[in-house]
Order: sequence, then C-alpha cells, then structure tokens
Amino acid sequence: MRNNALAGKIGLDRPQKLVENRVSFAGPHSELSIYDTYLPVEKVLLHSSGLLYCGMIQGKKVLHSAHPVIGGAESMDFVPNQSFVMAPSSSVAIDFPEAKIDTPTRCLTVEISPERIAMITDRLDQQLGAPLTLDSWRVLSGNHLHTQHSQGTQLLLERLFNSFVEDDSERDIAIDFGVSELVTRIFKHQARDFLLSDSQENSDKNGLQASIHHIKTHLAEPLDIDCLCKIACMSRSRFYRAFKQKVGCSPLNLQQYLRVETAAKLLRTGSSVSDVCFSLGFANLSHFNRRFQEQYGMAPSAFSRGQASH
Repeated sequence: MRNNALAGKIGLDRPQKLVENRVSFAGPHSELSIYDTYLPVEKVLLHSSGLLYCGMIQGKKVLHSAHPVIGGAESMDFVPNQSFVMAPSSSVAIDFPEAKIDTPTRCLTVEISPERIAMITDRLDQQLGAPLTLDSWRVLSGNHLHTQHSQGTQLLLERLFNSFVEDDSERDIAIDFGVSELVTRIFKHQARDFLLSDSQENSDKNGLQASIHHIKTHLAEPLDIDCLCKIACMSRSRFYRAFKQKVGCSPLNLQQYLRVETAAKLLRTGSSVSDVCFSLGFANLSHFNRRFQEQYGMAPSAFSRGQASH
C-alpha cells in the first residue's frame, strides 16, 4: 500500500497520539485499524481478544512474546512484507527502534471475532478435513504465526483495506469475503508450518510425513515423484490427491516454496544471489528471481539489500 495515498485516505495528517495513534474502521465480525508511532519507545503492550492479523506498512517493530511462535523465537523483527498473526486472548510487547516524527512506524491490523473464526474453521473441517496429525483446524489458533507474506496476501490486504474505508452498499459483503479469504490463508499457512515441523521430528509417522521430509532434505535435487510415491506407499493418483488435500499444494509447489524460504535464510547471512540460486537447484537466475518475487514481493537482490540495512 502506498503510504501517502493511505495517509490521505484515512486522515493521518494530524495524529492524536505519538505512540500507537490508531484510526479504526468497523466491519461485520471484524475491525481494521492503522497504527502510527512517531517516537522510539519500548515494551508497548498489544492485546488481542479475537484473532489479530498484523501487516507492517512502514518502519520496523521488535516483537516480544511469551506465547508460542511457529518456527520463530520469542523476540523477532517485524518489517514490511511480513505478517504476524496473534492468537486470540494473547498479548505481545512491542519496541519501535526506528520511529520518527517524519517517518512513523506504521502497521495495519485486522481483528476477527471468535464467532467468525469458528464459522470458517468449521467450513474448513467439512471441506478439507484435518491436516494430517491435527484433530481440527481450530487447534491452530493457539499459536502465533510470523512469516513473510506473498504477493497474493499483499493484494488481498490492499483490497480488504479499500473495502473497509469505502462507503457503498456492498461494503459489508466485500469485507466478509475478504476476511474469510484472509483467515483461510492464515490457517492453511499455519497447517503447512505444523506439517513441515512435524515431518522433521516424526518422519516415520506415516507415508505423507515421510514424503514431506524427503522433499525438505533433498531441495537441490530434481523432484522425483515416483520416489515420493514409493516413500508414501501410494499410487501416483492417490499420492497427488492426498498431498494436495493435506498440505494444500502440489509436491512441486512445496519444493519451490521451501527452496525460496531457504534462499531467504541464506541471503540473510550474506550469501550472494547467484550462489544461493544454484546451490538450491534453480536452473537459472531468471527462474529464481521470478519465484522469489512471487513469494516475498521483491527481487532477491532487493531482499538482500534490505536485510543488510536492518
């Protein structure tokens, strides 16, 4: 979202507070808020009653949480193009190390009521079934999620923001559709992270877990579907169907996702773009750049420069 356009649209030119100045818009079973902080401060408490989705727009926060964070530590940086999802009835403490009067730290949040979450998780249970070892999608809401979000999520946030701030006859319908899509994305992402974590610790639990573990440990190699089918003890058609239902994507898409995720970790350590590209099995830099852009919303070279500046 473009900061100047956003500020003009919601009237942020005259803040009422210098720390977590809030402008909110109510929707059906949900509320969107924009928070601006103009001074460097530490340990500002944020509490959520329902599931709270947070997306950084500008600046940097440092989050401190005693609640479990999938795949993360108790303290973590939170910067643009990342998402942080707070579990219901939980709190985090926030530092604002880079906030300034002329360049405030800006964050968008969408809080979604427990009733709406229950409706969506019930629908996921009925349509998709539980993800592998989990009893229900509902158990996923007990953990925070901190992740880089995709271009698809970024476009959804922009569309959802416009739905909240516009005043027309279809506003509530558009918000409801957008919130449902956002929650579904959150839970599918959490489910995948649970599966990936569980496959490492329990790779022999079942065939699908073993196939996921094989993909994770052979990222630089071409995907061998016949090998995965043997590991899972399934025919090709049954393997594709079960994999898509439980993991939410195809084996090739999972491999590409994990390659790019691993690439981001390597770029954070200072590895060069070309070294990372070829070490993970990408055929050429063009393909690597395209996949990275799709997943992280920026080219790997820009991502690498951004990490160096933090």
